[in-house]
Amino acid sequence: MKTINSKTVLFVTGNFVSNLGWATWQKYFEEQGYKTLAPAWPFKDGSPADLRAAHPNKDIASLRLNQVVDYFENVIKSLPEKPIIVGHSMGGLITQLLLQRGLAEAAVAIHSVPPQGVITTKFSFFKATWGPLGLFTSANKPFLMSFPQWQYAFTNGMSLAEQQKAYDENVIPESKRMSRDGLTSAAKIDFKKAHAPLLFVAGSTDNIMPASLNHSNYKKYKNSQSVTDFKEFEGNNHFVLGLPNWKQTADYILNWLRN
Repeated sequence: MKTINSKTVLFVTGNFVSNLGWATWQKYFEEQGYKTLAPAWPFKDGSPADLRAAHPNKDIASLRLNQVVDYFENVIKSLPEKPIIVGHSMGGLITQLLLQRGLAEAAVAIHSVPPQGVITTKFSFFKATWGPLGLFTSANKPFLMSFPQWQYAFTNGMSLAEQQKAYDENVIPESKRMSRDGLTSAAKIDFKKAHAPLLFVAGSTDNIMPASLNHSNYKKYKNSQSVTDFKEFEGNNHFVLGLPNWKQTADYILNWLRN
């Protein structure tokens, strides 16, 4: 059984949202004795309101998956120890790619975007990802999720007031190139390769990254002899990091790291 000795946690943000969404998680993990960091992606440092006001930003539009993974690799190489990497959504895919590069002491993929070749036929996935991919629109203009798209993809099941507050506090423009790269070889994982312990977390009411899709991703690793685990939470949508019960998810992850 592998003991996880690292006390450094790198939180990796996903598409469409600000890194500031990790603030309560950082505080909570630090209270448990961890050092944490949740850096903004390149060109995304700033408040969500300011980033929305500056839309469209050509630098954000230019972002690519390999570029962001390399950026996080450089962050990791500046740390005093190999971190535990915890990523949400596209951050979950980035986490898997960093794990594949041997850069994690352990890794947690929360409601993760799948690697290349892991697919679903669920309608909600296609409905929620159609706008962000913008397949018949120019990639030179970044994508800013509308409030109705946010309600469906992230905050389904929440009250209108909660949805609006979450939108105002989190939503930022996103690169269409970045979203499209998730379908290409830039998102390729060698599932047979040995890796540090990896936990997948899913939610039963997530429209954009359904639990069944996360479970398919998890099962792909079964050829490897490495520790790979899966946990689905009943009633959690894609806004899992900011739900009232976020501590339930955080505590499960903390216990998994300890045990």
